[in-house]
Amino acid sequence: MPQLDTSTWFITILSMILTLFIMMQIKISKHTFYNNPEPVVTKTTKHLTPWETKWTKIYSPLSLPLH
Repeated sequence: MPQLDTSTWFITILSMILTLFIMMQIKISKHTFYNNPEPVVTKTTKHLTPWETKWTKIYSPLSLPLH
């Protein structure tokens, strides 16, 4: 049974790690990051409705007197 030749494993693994590192660096460098988004000031429009000016009471059906 022949012996497994492991003399080239070190350079193979080292070159693989180096290649993966370079590929990841290229991939990350091509990624574009956006600037910090500024908060947009939105205008709130006040709608004047008739029930806002007067006091209203909401009756719950359970709180109504029995007939």
